[in-house]
Amino acid sequence: MNPERGRPAGYSAAVATDTATDTATEPLVSIERVHAAREVAGELGVDLLVVTPGSDLRYLCGYNAHAMERLTALAVPRRGEPFLVVPKLEAPMVDAGPAGALGLDVLAWEETDDPFTLLAGAAIGRLGSAPARVAVGARSWAEHALGVQAALPGARLELASSVVDRLRMVKSAAEVEELALAGAAIDRVHARMADWLRVGRTEAEVGADIAAAIRAEGHVGVDFTIVGSGPNGASPHHELSGRTVRAGDLVVVDIGGETATGYRSDCTRTYVVGGSADAEVAEWYGVLQEAQRAATAAVRPGVTAEAVDAAARTVIDDAGWGEHFIHRTGHGIGLDTHEAPYIVAGNDLPLVPGMAFSVEPGIYLAGRCGARIEDIVVCTEDGVRILNDGPRELVELPG
Repeated sequence: MNPERGRPAGYSAAVATDTATDTATEPLVSIERVHAAREVAGELGVDLLVVTPGSDLRYLCGYNAHAMERLTALAVPRRGEPFLVVPKLEAPMVDAGPAGALGLDVLAWEETDDPFTLLAGAAIGRLGSAPARVAVGARSWAEHALGVQAALPGARLELASSVVDRLRMVKSAAEVEELALAGAAIDRVHARMADWLRVGRTEAEVGADIAAAIRAEGHVGVDFTIVGSGPNGASPHHELSGRTVRAGDLVVVDIGGETATGYRSDCTRTYVVGGSADAEVAEWYGVLQEAQRAATAAVRPGVTAEAVDAAARTVIDDAGWGEHFIHRTGHGIGLDTHEAPYIVAGNDLPLVPGMAFSVEPGIYLAGRCGARIEDIVVCTEDGVRILNDGPRELVELPG
């Protein structure tokens, strides 16, 4: 099954549950994560895992490396010790960061070396033979994936998602607290929306103010600022535009950013500016609220991801607005804004404690307006924890 829609290959709810932890005092990164990846790779028959710069590398070993033409890679053979291949000029950065405390072998290569040959030789030495199956990061640069393939010509390349997603989608207690801090910060931005969202201002002007506030409230970067006013609110991924906010507009505000530890926020609220919603809008917005409540209430261990999606979709379908709910109910969140698990029809993955994802049904009327309500939630041992606060009703702002 496509990992964007279903469970990663070899997924086991029991194994995933063991990945969660009951203490928030643990470090965000430890060598146990790398060893867990090795265990999962071995279980799935993957001989070698090769992870290049990006969120997978940061998750596994804490190295937030810059992606570039020079190869940086964490190699995890199914037997033997994992190792990092890094350009020699960047080796001090590994030592100075979290990865330096993990005790990984660091193979630093000179500018005239072939790092792919270095990686292949070290992997074969640990495995005792050439690997038959090599899993590379889903977002590895093509030139890096092809370089690994050329250095290991007998290997079959596949995506590492079946290994890494299985670990990443079940958050530790420390990760959940990082997401909670990110959620509280983005809530504080929404609480100030009346300062910026006013009649006569453009979406771009409002978005610039929101972006500044996202940083001021504790983020190190802004991932997105969606300000969809009037008919633009009917486009879920609307880009900021020069449209001027008008009296009575519904405005969808979907915002998120990255914290210093790499964990993300993502929260959507819908506002009406300089007026009140008419009776029809109030009616279907009430349906949307009920759908979001139903989906959130459905979250508990053992319930499938698609059942959470169905809980929201059934409410909207039964009220006659189903054709206007045009996207999945949610997506996982962590070091990426969108990651496994995906809350969508066709994903029969059972939820386990530690899974964190959005619950964000929407109703979109093309050419008129739209609305969405989004919270980040975490499946717990006995139900659900909601990481966002603030009003979920249609918030009226003065003009």
